[in-house]
Amino acid sequence: MSLPDYKTTGKQASSAISHSPVVQLNVGGHLFSSTLSTLRKHPDSKLAELFSIQPKVSTDAQGRFFIDRDGSHFGAVLEFLRSEKLPTENIQQVYKEAVHYDIKPLVKRLEETPELFGELVGRQQFLSRVPHYKENIEVLIRIARAEAVAARQSTILICVLRTEEDLGLYDNAIHSLEADKESVVTFGPWKAAPSVRDLLDCVKMDIESRGYKVNFEAHLPERGFLSKRYDFFYKLTFTWW
Repeated sequence: MSLPDYKTTGKQASSAISHSPVVQLNVGGHLFSSTLSTLRKHPDSKLAELFSIQPKVSTDAQGRFFIDRDGSHFGAVLEFLRSEKLPTENIQQVYKEAVHYDIKPLVKRLEETPELFGELVGRQQFLSRVPHYKENIEVLIRIARAEAVAARQSTILICVLRTEEDLGLYDNAIHSLEADKESVVTFGPWKAAPSVRDLLDCVKMDIESRGYKVNFEAHLPERGFLSKRYDFFYKLTFTWW
């Protein structure tokens, strides 16, 4: 929403909060107009605290209250405060804003949407049961970047151990590799229904959310005479260009 410039001083804007129910907002360069009652609708929220009797926000050169945060999705937050209407797009981005401003009713309603319910109740609950999942994602990215010098792709071996029984075979499986065993990143085991493919999909999703392009393929070590071949290994390939 575009608003005309208001040529008031910062001091005038600060005192206006006591005399006018309408306030002009500049949220990271996005301009909005709202009422104090709307901004204070949920008194325990961070947003209401910012616009208490003694406002905790500064003003811009035109006297608008300035919040130093990306305002791309602040309009959806205001719309909920005004009408309790939920957004129909950019759900995850609006959710981040709701969490930042600590607007608990909006956070709860968004968590009940299909987009977030599946992520928070399904996928994230599963990943919380995979030991060192987040740390392993960071390790994968770090190794891939280290191997990207003068290369189009970086390939990393992943070992996925679905069960405790698989874990018991880990030493034999890792010794079956001809590759550098020190650079193999291991996931699992976990006690939850999702499969190895589900875990690999999560790894791909979370790395690609960081802006990387990756894909998986199975890696079966060569089987020597009287040796067993293990199917715990996958090649994760980062493509740089």
